[in-house]
Amino acid sequence: MNTQVENFIPADFSDHSKVWVYQSSRLLTIQEAMQLEPLLSNFTKEWRSHGDPVKGYANLLYGQFIVLMADETYTQVGGCSTDFSVHFIQQIEKQFNIQLFNRQMLAFIIKDIVELLPYSQLEYAIQNGFINQHTLYFNNLVATKKELIQNWIIPAGKSWLGKRFFNLQPAS
Repeated sequence: MNTQVENFIPADFSDHSKVWVYQSSRLLTIQEAMQLEPLLSNFTKEWRSHGDPVKGYANLLYGQFIVLMADETYTQVGGCSTDFSVHFIQQIEKQFNIQLFNRQMLAFIIKDIVELLPYSQLEYAIQNGFINQHTLYFNNLVATKKELIQNWIIPAGKSWLGKRFFNLQPAS
Protein backbone atom coordinates (compact mmCIF):
# COMPACT_ATOMS: atom_id res chain seq x y z
CA MET A 1 0.00 0.00 0.00
CA ASN A 2 1.34 3.40 -0.99
CA THR A 3 1.40 5.49 2.18
CA GLN A 4 3.00 8.52 0.51
CA VAL A 5 -0.02 10.79 0.99
CA GLU A 6 1.60 13.68 -0.85
CA ASN A 7 1.10 11.67 -4.06
CA PHE A 8 -2.67 12.02 -3.66
CA ILE A 9 -3.15 15.65 -2.66
CA PRO A 10 -2.66 18.84 -4.67
CA ALA A 11 0.77 20.44 -4.45
CA ASP A 12 -0.60 23.93 -5.08
CA PHE A 13 -2.34 24.16 -1.69
CA SER A 14 -0.67 25.93 1.23
CA ASP A 15 0.89 23.69 3.88
CA HIS A 16 -1.39 25.51 6.34
CA SER A 17 -4.58 24.54 4.47
CA LYS A 18 -7.27 23.25 6.82
CA VAL A 19 -7.92 19.51 6.63
CA TRP A 20 -10.79 17.32 7.78
CA VAL A 21 -10.53 13.53 7.61
CA TYR A 22 -13.72 11.46 7.72
CA GLN A 23 -13.17 7.74 8.20
CA SER A 24 -15.82 5.45 6.77
CA SER A 25 -17.19 2.56 8.79
CA ARG A 26 -16.39 0.30 5.85
CA LEU A 27 -14.50 0.14 2.60
CA LEU A 28 -16.53 1.62 -0.23
CA THR A 29 -17.05 -0.54 -3.31
CA ILE A 30 -15.62 0.56 -6.64
CA GLN A 31 -19.12 1.39 -7.82
CA GLU A 32 -19.72 3.54 -4.72
CA ALA A 33 -16.36 5.27 -5.16
CA MET A 34 -17.29 6.09 -8.74
CA GLN A 35 -20.63 7.52 -7.55
CA LEU A 36 -18.89 9.52 -4.85
CA GLU A 37 -16.28 11.11 -7.13
CA PRO A 38 -18.64 13.59 -8.89
CA LEU A 39 -20.28 14.44 -5.55
CA LEU A 40 -16.90 15.42 -4.12
CA SER A 41 -16.07 17.41 -7.24
CA ASN A 42 -19.40 19.26 -7.15
CA PHE A 43 -18.96 19.98 -3.45
CA THR A 44 -15.63 21.74 -4.00
CA LYS A 45 -17.11 23.75 -6.89
CA GLU A 46 -20.03 24.90 -4.72
CA TRP A 47 -18.09 25.44 -1.46
CA ARG A 48 -18.39 29.09 -0.41
CA SER A 49 -17.43 31.18 2.59
CA HIS A 50 -19.43 34.39 2.95
CA GLY A 51 -20.23 34.14 -0.76
CA ASP A 52 -16.61 33.78 -1.86
CA PRO A 53 -15.44 30.53 -3.45
CA VAL A 54 -13.30 28.32 -1.24
CA LYS A 55 -10.21 26.84 -2.84
CA GLY A 56 -11.17 23.33 -1.86
CA TYR A 57 -10.14 19.76 -2.40
CA ALA A 58 -12.12 16.62 -1.66
CA ASN A 59 -11.11 13.05 -2.35
CA LEU A 60 -11.67 9.48 -1.24
CA LEU A 61 -8.37 7.97 -0.15
CA TYR A 62 -7.72 4.27 0.38
CA GLY A 63 -11.39 3.62 -0.38
CA GLN A 64 -12.28 4.52 3.19
CA PHE A 65 -11.28 8.10 4.05
CA ILE A 66 -12.88 11.28 2.74
CA VAL A 67 -10.38 14.11 2.97
CA LEU A 68 -11.58 17.70 2.67
CA MET A 69 -9.09 20.55 2.40
CA ALA A 70 -9.53 24.32 2.25
CA ASP A 71 -6.67 26.63 1.31
CA GLU A 72 -7.31 29.68 3.47
CA THR A 73 -4.67 31.77 1.74
CA TYR A 74 -7.49 32.47 -0.74
CA THR A 75 -10.63 32.53 1.42
CA GLN A 76 -11.03 32.08 5.18
CA VAL A 77 -13.38 29.22 6.03
CA GLY A 78 -16.01 30.41 8.48
CA GLY A 79 -18.70 28.68 10.49
CA CYS A 80 -21.26 28.61 7.69
CA SER A 81 -18.85 27.06 5.20
CA THR A 82 -17.78 24.47 7.80
CA ASP A 83 -21.45 23.70 8.47
CA PHE A 84 -21.96 23.28 4.72
CA SER A 85 -19.16 20.68 4.63
CA VAL A 86 -20.59 18.83 7.65
CA HIS A 87 -24.05 18.69 6.04
CA PHE A 88 -22.43 17.39 2.87
CA ILE A 89 -20.69 14.60 4.81
CA GLN A 90 -23.97 13.76 6.55
CA GLN A 91 -25.65 13.43 3.13
CA ILE A 92 -22.90 11.03 2.04
CA GLU A 93 -23.50 8.97 5.19
CA LYS A 94 -27.17 8.60 4.29
CA GLN A 95 -26.64 7.98 0.60
CA PHE A 96 -24.01 5.26 1.06
CA ASN A 97 -25.27 3.88 4.39
CA ILE A 98 -21.94 4.45 6.16
CA GLN A 99 -20.78 6.18 9.32
CA LEU A 100 -18.26 9.00 8.95
CA PHE A 101 -18.33 10.58 12.41
CA ASN A 102 -17.58 7.56 14.62
CA ARG A 103 -14.35 8.48 16.42
CA GLN A 104 -14.42 5.25 18.45
CA MET A 105 -13.18 3.22 15.47
CA LEU A 106 -9.42 3.19 14.96
CA ALA A 107 -7.86 2.42 11.58
CA PHE A 108 -4.59 0.55 11.12
CA ILE A 109 -2.73 -0.88 8.15
CA ILE A 110 -2.29 -4.59 8.70
CA LYS A 111 -0.83 -6.69 5.86
CA ASP A 112 -1.44 -3.81 3.41
CA ILE A 113 -5.15 -3.62 4.27
CA VAL A 114 -6.99 -0.94 6.25
CA GLU A 115 -8.38 -2.69 9.31
CA LEU A 116 -10.79 -1.06 11.75
CA LEU A 117 -10.59 -1.71 15.47
CA PRO A 118 -13.09 -0.46 18.05
CA TYR A 119 -11.31 1.62 20.66
CA SER A 120 -12.80 -0.66 23.31
CA GLN A 121 -10.78 -3.57 21.87
CA LEU A 122 -7.44 -1.76 21.71
CA GLU A 123 -6.09 -3.24 24.95
CA TYR A 124 -6.96 -6.78 23.81
CA ALA A 125 -5.36 -6.21 20.39
CA ILE A 126 -2.13 -4.97 22.00
CA GLN A 127 -1.94 -7.72 24.62
CA ASN A 128 -2.50 -10.40 21.99
CA GLY A 129 0.01 -8.99 19.51
CA PHE A 130 -2.46 -8.05 16.78
CA ILE A 131 -1.03 -4.53 16.77
CA ASN A 132 2.10 -3.01 18.24
CA GLN A 133 3.78 0.39 18.40
CA HIS A 134 5.13 -0.10 14.85
CA THR A 135 1.73 -0.87 13.28
CA LEU A 136 0.78 1.97 10.93
CA TYR A 137 -2.12 3.99 12.27
CA PHE A 138 -4.38 6.59 10.61
CA ASN A 139 -4.16 9.63 12.87
CA ASN A 140 -7.37 11.36 11.78
CA LEU A 141 -6.70 14.25 14.18
CA VAL A 142 -4.49 15.99 11.63
CA ALA A 143 -5.69 19.54 10.95
CA THR A 144 -3.47 20.92 8.14
CA LYS A 145 -2.07 19.77 4.83
CA LYS A 146 1.42 19.60 6.34
CA GLU A 147 0.17 17.41 9.20
CA LEU A 148 -1.71 15.23 6.73
CA ILE A 149 1.51 14.58 4.82
CA GLN A 150 3.75 14.13 7.85
CA ASN A 151 1.50 12.72 10.59
CA TRP A 152 -1.59 11.05 9.15
CA ILE A 153 -0.19 7.56 8.59
CA ILE A 154 2.31 6.97 11.37
CA PRO A 155 3.46 4.17 13.65
CA ALA A 156 0.82 3.83 16.38
CA GLY A 157 3.48 4.31 19.05
CA LYS A 158 4.15 7.84 17.74
CA SER A 159 0.47 8.81 17.89
CA TRP A 160 -1.77 9.73 20.80
CA LEU A 161 -2.09 5.96 21.32
CA GLY A 162 1.61 5.69 22.13
CA LYS A 163 1.27 5.61 25.91
CA ARG A 164 -1.06 2.62 25.62
CA PHE A 165 1.77 0.48 24.23
CA PHE A 166 4.03 1.24 27.14
CA ASN A 167 1.34 0.61 29.76
CA LEU A 168 0.29 -2.73 28.27
CA GLN A 169 2.51 -5.68 27.61
CA PRO A 170 1.75 -8.42 25.05
CA ALA A 171 0.65 -11.68 26.67
CA SER A 172 3.44 -14.26 26.98
